[in-house]
Amino acid sequence: MEHAEAQHPIVPYSTFVRVWLLLLAMTALLVFTATKYHEALSLPAMLTITPLKAGLVFYYFMHLKYEKPFLKIMVLTTLSSLILFIGFIFLDITFR
Repeated sequence: MEHAEAQHPIVPYSTFVRVWLLLLAMTALLVFTATKYHEALSLPAMLTITPLKAGLVFYYFMHLKYEKPFLKIMVLTTLSSLILFIGFIFLDITFR
């Protein structure tokens, strides 16, 4: 029995370069907020920009964009449960 080869779309290098430049810009924004502003602004910036950066890496560099919906749901479920458990840890530490 022959295995059917999966058809993967050919992604142009310009897409990867644009995503990479966006990741660099987000990193520069994080470094700027961490060095120029107080923790009150840098912590929310880290908590919002860092997951966006991880999402871009998952979506483009790990080719999650071209996977089947089941795998996308599995990755989102795993990341959601990770976020939930980390949130429970923060709540536990906060109300001790």
